[in-house]
Amino acid sequence: MKILRTIASAQKLTTQLRIKNKVIGFVPTMGYLHNGHLSLIREARKKADIVFVSIYVNPLQFAPNEDLSRYPRDFIRDEMLCRKGGVDYIFYPSNEMMYPEGYSTYAIVEKLTDGLEGKIRPGHFKGVTTIVLKLLNIVQPHFSVFGQKDAQQAAVISKMVRDLNVNTKIKVLQTVREADGLAMSSRNVYLTKEQREDAPFLYRALQFAKRKLELENYNKDIAFLHGQMSKLIKSRKTATKIDYISFNDYETLREISSLKNAKNSKILVSLAVRFGKVRLIDNIVIKR
Repeated sequence: MKILRTIASAQKLTTQLRIKNKVIGFVPTMGYLHNGHLSLIREARKKADIVFVSIYVNPLQFAPNEDLSRYPRDFIRDEMLCRKGGVDYIFYPSNEMMYPEGYSTYAIVEKLTDGLEGKIRPGHFKGVTTIVLKLLNIVQPHFSVFGQKDAQQAAVISKMVRDLNVNTKIKVLQTVREADGLAMSSRNVYLTKEQREDAPFLYRALQFAKRKLELENYNKDIAFLHGQMSKLIKSRKTATKIDYISFNDYETLREISSLKNAKNSKILVSLAVRFGKVRLIDNIVIKR
């Protein structure tokens, strides 16, 4: 495994690999890898001749009041996990490399970014789409692998790739969870013992919605489900704020206000909850 730190070296290499008809699989990350990331790497390893992983904490997707400075970082550990996972190359650039002085060009996807995370974190997806587009242009992968936990992010990136005719395919894998249901996230390391005990109730709330929505004769509506999910989460003392609980069409991310308009469709049920200063997101997809 080799570590590439410059855009020029990465682009030169991937151009040569493509000339040799090597299939390149790519997993973009912000590092502090966990089993969720490793599942994406394993999927890439199955399908690709060459596997790239990027490790870069992108400042453009953090608001001034967010956790950029304390976001967990451990490159030595990440490097070891990548070696064990069969990664061929790590792209590990600096901020100066990715955003040189005078940088002023951005990628923006409209509409899909209006709600959910985009509403709570203005400017977040401008940072996400810009960095992902830059990475795709640098690595030139045949396919790129993302996780379902960041469902809106996956939808936004897929839309950007289609609209801008980026020459890569986007694969989205199911969320990897701890034994108690908590979605794996680099931010889980922030949780105190008490918060960690309460955090799985996010998945329990999502499972509650799933059980109800899959009942053939279920006659309650979304407002009732929202209230019951909220009550379940608020029963945990360390859950300090619910940013949102939302029901959306899986394809368009259009908010669903009534189940009467959601027959024969896939519903994305998602939530964002704060445990003190720790903000966790999760979601589940339900076929109706």
